[in-house]
Amino acid sequence: MLPSTAWHAALVLVGVLCLYLGAEALVRGATRLALGVGLRAAVVGVTVVAFATTTPELFVAVLAGAGYASALGLGAVVGSNIANIGLVLGVAALVRPFDVDGEVLRRHVPFMLGATGLLVVLAIDGRISAFDGAVLLVALVVFTGTLLLRSSGRGNATREVTARDLLLVGGGLLFLLAGARALIEGGTGLLAGFGIPSRVIGLTVLALGTSLPELATSVVSARRDEGTVSVANVVGSNIYNVLAVLGVLALFVPVAVPREVVTVDLPALVVFTLAGVVLMLHRRDVSRLDGTLLLGGYVVFVGLLV
Repeated sequence: MLPSTAWHAALVLVGVLCLYLGAEALVRGATRLALGVGLRAAVVGVTVVAFATTTPELFVAVLAGAGYASALGLGAVVGSNIANIGLVLGVAALVRPFDVDGEVLRRHVPFMLGATGLLVVLAIDGRISAFDGAVLLVALVVFTGTLLLRSSGRGNATREVTARDLLLVGGGLLFLLAGARALIEGGTGLLAGFGIPSRVIGLTVLALGTSLPELATSVVSARRDEGTVSVANVVGSNIYNVLAVLGVLALFVPVAVPREVVTVDLPALVVFTLAGVVLMLHRRDVSRLDGTLLLGGYVVFVGLLV
């Protein structure tokens, strides 16, 4: 029988691996299905893929909120959004500096700022209620509807839907469920034994685990000199994390917002979000110096938590 610490560490590793594999399978399967029913590739990129890469956060947040503590799910979402900007964009820029597409700045970045501001407003009273969750989901519908309306309608199906596509989606969802359960149990068991509170566990272990799909996608895109994909991936993921993940979580379980989240975590999220936007606007590119600043800021943030 493995000692408790080793067992929980193994669960964390298994959970992270399952989340990564599940997200990869779901993104591929969902993209194939969307193209098969006639959605244009551009629409798929900003809707289906963006939402699919957010599914690890959704599974982890809902399962954590239902079985452990809603603060754990909230911490996972806030921590994931901070990691997306500080870690994911930072590492991608270090791999290869990239330009920022003007359309992303005009159409998507304002929604990211709006979603972050809405989260702060709803959480500042110490509770995200079921009504607040409904507000977030309505905002999600507006965001997705706006993207679809701004795109030039439906296209023709570019491929046939196959059984493999359905298997990828189904298998991806199963891996995500298994990975979320393993990551939550392993992460809480590993850190709780050292007296670390649920809020910090969500902000660190769960957030890092659920940000792996975004990190992998952004690094691969940067290596291929497709930096616009990295930015769109991060911006879209941060929007869906707030509007979809917290919206669904609050509908299932009203989320208590600890004082430390209001005074420390949310201000940190606002700072990272604004810093990311400022760096994107500056010459409309993200340099290696910018990446160093973002990554360094993230390391400092995590260091202060633990």
